[in-house]
Amino acid sequence: LNSSCLEDKEHHTYCEAWGWKHHRGVQPCDLAVDVGCGSGQGTVLLAPHFSSVVGTDISPAQLEVALEHTTAPNVSYRQCQAEELPFADSSVDLVTAMSAFHWFDRPRFLQEAQRILKAKGCLALLNYTMDMELHYGDCSHTLNTVCKEFYAALLPYRNPCLGPCSVALYKQSYDSIPYTEKEWQECMWVKKSMTLSNYMGMIESFSSYQALLKKDPEEASRLSTDITHRLLAVMGLTSPETELVVGVRYFFLLACKPED
Repeated sequence: LNSSCLEDKEHHTYCEAWGWKHHRGVQPCDLAVDVGCGSGQGTVLLAPHFSSVVGTDISPAQLEVALEHTTAPNVSYRQCQAEELPFADSSVDLVTAMSAFHWFDRPRFLQEAQRILKAKGCLALLNYTMDMELHYGDCSHTLNTVCKEFYAALLPYRNPCLGPCSVALYKQSYDSIPYTEKEWQECMWVKKSMTLSNYMGMIESFSSYQALLKKDPEEASRLSTDITHRLLAVMGLTSPETELVVGVRYFFLLACKPED
């Protein structure tokens, strides 16, 4: 999902936004661990910057997909829990989780990250919000009014453990990290051209839509079809393969483990 939202040059900006060079200076970039890597779309972004990159996930099915699509020789995968990582103490330069941290036992994971990070190693946690924006001609405002109705219809199916907004979960964790050197960024917009059908597919991959789909498949299908038709009507078009610009708001936290 992350890779489908970002262009190559934006991937670079995305890594730079983590402030890796700022935190690391001239320190070596030996090992990065991407926790909750899923299909590995984010894991491979780290390959050019590290001698070795390991993606971990609890799902063997997701890791199988990751292996099928990874060609970088320095990227490998391990099946494990986020709270029990198979790495030695003080052995990792970067620990990251891309759109996954909110599913972990967060205090336990942060303790595990503290254990495996080297001194001056970096923790980077990234996620995006559901309040995406569509841009097309002079009807963007109306498109986004329809989208807000879509998001509101899915909100009751949001997993209760995430609360009303995952930004708050990340900010609470940021505040709890005792490191002196850390950074919080709540708003980083990334825009990408994609078809309406791909946008709808992206929303349908979200856990809230999947929960509705599981509970009431007919209602999920009806909602998706209705929103698609309404968006097309606003644009005065009939093909869901029409391209528009989708803006995604990301947020992230960085924390650099002290030397002492």
